Amino acid sequence: MTNASPHQSSTSGTFQGKIGTTYDESTPWWPEQQALPEDTPNVVVIVLDDVGFSDLGCFGSDIETPAMDALATGGLRYTNFHTTTLCSPTRASLLTGRNHHSVGMRMLSNFDTGFPSGRGRVTKAAAMLPEVLRDNGFNTMAVGKWHLAPMEQTTASGPYTQWPLSRGFERYYGFLEAETDSFYPELFYDNHAVAPPKTPEEGYHLSEDLVDRAIEFVTDQTSVTPEKPFFMYMAFGAAHAPHQAPQEYLEKYRGRFDHGWDVERATRHARQIERGILPPGTELAPHNPGVEPFDELSDNEKKLSVRLQEAYAAMLDHTDHHIGRFMEFLEQIGQMENTITILLSDNGASQEGGQKGSLNPTAFQNGLSEDFDEMLARIDEIGTTRAHANYPWGWAQAGNTPFKRYKQNTHEGGVRCPLIVQWPRGLPRTDENRQQFHHVSDIMPTLFELLGLQAPEVYIGIPQMPIHGTSMAYTFDAPTAPTRKEAQYFEMFGHRAIWHDGWKAVSFHQRGSSFDDDKWELYHHDTDFSECNDLAEERPEQLQKMVARFWVEAGKYDVLPLDDNGFALRAKIPRPGSPRRRTTFTYYPGMAHLPGAAVPPVMNRAHRITAFVDRTAASDEGVLVSLGNISSGYVLYVKDNRLVYEYNFLGTRYTVTSQDELPLGSAELTFEFIKTGDVQGVGHLYVSGKPAGETDMPQVLPHFFGWQGLDVGRDTLSPSSPGYDGEFAFTGKLEKVVFDVAPDEEGAEPFERID
Repeated sequence: MTNASPHQSSTSGTFQGKIGTTYDESTPWWPEQQALPEDTPNVVVIVLDDVGFSDLGCFGSDIETPAMDALATGGLRYTNFHTTTLCSPTRASLLTGRNHHSVGMRMLSNFDTGFPSGRGRVTKAAAMLPEVLRDNGFNTMAVGKWHLAPMEQTTASGPYTQWPLSRGFERYYGFLEAETDSFYPELFYDNHAVAPPKTPEEGYHLSEDLVDRAIEFVTDQTSVTPEKPFFMYMAFGAAHAPHQAPQEYLEKYRGRFDHGWDVERATRHARQIERGILPPGTELAPHNPGVEPFDELSDNEKKLSVRLQEAYAAMLDHTDHHIGRFMEFLEQIGQMENTITILLSDNGASQEGGQKGSLNPTAFQNGLSEDFDEMLARIDEIGTTRAHANYPWGWAQAGNTPFKRYKQNTHEGGVRCPLIVQWPRGLPRTDENRQQFHHVSDIMPTLFELLGLQAPEVYIGIPQMPIHGTSMAYTFDAPTAPTRKEAQYFEMFGHRAIWHDGWKAVSFHQRGSSFDDDKWELYHHDTDFSECNDLAEERPEQLQKMVARFWVEAGKYDVLPLDDNGFALRAKIPRPGSPRRRTTFTYYPGMAHLPGAAVPPVMNRAHRITAFVDRTAASDEGVLVSLGNISSGYVLYVKDNRLVYEYNFLGTRYTVTSQDELPLGSAELTFEFIKTGDVQGVGHLYVSGKPAGETDMPQVLPHFFGWQGLDVGRDTLSPSSPGYDGEFAFTGKLEKVVFDVAPDEEGAEPFERID
């Protein structure tokens, strides 16, 4: 028989064996399998959310964080580490090794500003860490917060191109939004929405669930392919608001902060200097604007603020417990010694609770204030399923001890964050501090150096931008080596800063004002860690040099144009292709839970909601459509044979119930909102076109309903109304629910009035 000619494989290049007519006349050949060195370490990256520089025990706090403290004792504490001052940008920089504007994530993934720096997604010209590790033989897994996909694209219809599984992770379990209720989270498993595995009454909490799933993923991987290293990305919702924890943790902190934020700051500051977290002589920054001396608060103000801080501490402590559980698991399976663990916070402590604190984050996002007496009356709900709590500015500044400002700002309170690196087998020195200046973009190149990998120059056919970060590996055995970082810019919402050669220039921008009016401050960071001594007037030439360097870096890394538009304005502008650009929306029962970024834009707009139903008995009842949670939202439902619409305005509920009982059979059940002015109107009910009731709605939300999305035929997760229990699924036949929404133009009518 004649031998066949050499064969070109479609998957692995030229076949190097021989293909004859029969197997006996042929020579098999297998491509060489890529294999990492046998001692290649695993990688675990743990990201905390909105945790201030001083909030961990090992960074000066009295909050109990023994698991994280143990990582620090067995590793290194980085005390001059910086992030981008906001969640999505820090994650983008962490996972790409580049500056966040350069990869398209100038602020949150919720928005596309129309410019390359603000697409709200990470460009494919910046391959992500899990993509590179997966292609080099790692198993890659993620649990927790993602917040790197355009939020309008997180529905069941995708596209999925920026979801975790499309950016290098092989397994994923967590939530895709900026925040979620820890008792009622919006969960996704791989590429689909799932319900929490149990209820709060059964003991559910998100932090525990995420660690359960992380242990499951690693168990699966190490049981089948123990020779392969794994990358676990564990991004907790904690301690982002809402601050929620099991009751025993809330009780644990009762009375622990009665001394107030001023004493707390002083205690942490002294402890930080004693432990070498801060250089000797570091000053404690003065109060941020709006932060009052704790002793000058009224007794009720003290009482409420302390309870809010207790909930924060309880949440962080509870999360630490489950981090410890994961570390114990690694020890049990023999993986701890050769695992690189990196733990950081994504930005400084948050100012989003306002001056007095908050039980409703929707208020902050809409620029509205909460009634203090109403908050005080709900004090026992703080930390539970019944409140979405956030602490006041005073406690946030305590979290950022010893610094000025907060998350979103480019002063050190926003950008200086705790970082811990542990690697039992690989670190030559442990239980030490490192004070070299570094940035979140430096983590990826550090891991590449430790793993012996190179960033690809071309990935999936796309030329790659260079890595912007600087490896920190040189610091492992060199406590006093000078930093290898040359410069680092910062920019968020128009706030700007530049660090270079031990100096930092920084400006605080007032939203809506001219950027030309911003005042630049100058600090010598090598001798003034806490930015207390502004040298701008004393060293004008140095300031001019630093500001000029900022503009160079801004041009180099796509920072321009400067943009100070806030969340509320951006929330009103859907990106091209968003389903929210329509004015008619039709939903069918059985549809997956719809994330808030993709729901019909009824905020402060005339609109109509019509449910097409068929009821065979007066007992057929339940939710027709619901959006939101305990903080805000609306729900249309049938109960006691009447149609009910309920609108939750920051806890104040406007309710209208049909005057008469509903007829059996087919019917169109409608709620219609007609504006009578800005953020106000009248709500009408109709049953098959006939008026059935109305109510004044003197206040409606202008921009944003909150982070929880929409359900059809039931109310999942955190309940939209106290008028029923559980999901209250509709027991009749629901054909569809149709939304008609007015064009987003002042005075525009969406349709002819029914009556």
